Amino acid sequence: MPTAILADDERLMRDQLRMRLGQVWPDLDIVGEAKNGDEAISLVDELKPDFTFLDIRMPGKTGMEAAAAIGNKSHVVFVTAYDAYAVEAFERGAVDYVLKPPEQERLKITAERLKDRLSKPAGDVNASVTAMLSQLAEKIATPKPKYLQWIQASIGQDLRMIPVEEILFFRSDEKYTCVQTEKFEALIRKPVRDLAEELDPALFWQIHRATLVNVNAIEGVTRDIRGRHLVMIKGRPDKLEVSRSFLHLFKQM
Repeated sequence: MPTAILADDERLMRDQLRMRLGQVWPDLDIVGEAKNGDEAISLVDELKPDFTFLDIRMPGKTGMEAAAAIGNKSHVVFVTAYDAYAVEAFERGAVDYVLKPPEQERLKITAERLKDRLSKPAGDVNASVTAMLSQLAEKIATPKPKYLQWIQASIGQDLRMIPVEEILFFRSDEKYTCVQTEKFEALIRKPVRDLAEELDPALFWQIHRATLVNVNAIEGVTRDIRGRHLVMIKGRPDKLEVSRSFLHLFKQM
């Protein structure tokens, strides 16, 4: 049975990748997880996995630096949130890549590539890593964003990783918080008061103790016959009430 380890400093991302890999490659045995590059290097030495999935930006050693240290001890797969510029660099290298959030169709391609490599010795990735480091040094050196970039939410029995910029608004009740996008509604247990501290305040405004709204989704503000101020959402019938304490946000509109 082929083996692998996952290295990512975000537990939710490790959980998502583990779940998706289990769907497309049930025979792959995930034998360990690491939170940073140093732990990944130690696990490779200890467990000798066939494959190592490395997030590019992690505390301590980055995924690139860890890959250079791993060398030909394991087949390396980079996990990245970078755009097509980085993907092109990976395509030219001797390693594979997975884009965040991991999508099932893309992982199927990765699984087929990795199965083909099982019968071959792991190539020393140092030359490829050196080339990629020179191309991506500026991006890799950029500090990790302070704010949440993804929300893991439930849709029925499924979990989905949702980029925060796709979320129109969050609205809480006593037990759950609704996550509304243009295409679907999902649920999380985290209350709005916690989300307000973890999301970029330039992107999400708190307009009520139970509501956060994406500023890019705001069509305008209206008043009802009771004098309440209501935020209108682009392309949707929803009208979100604005508490008096948050009306100052709309004085410039």
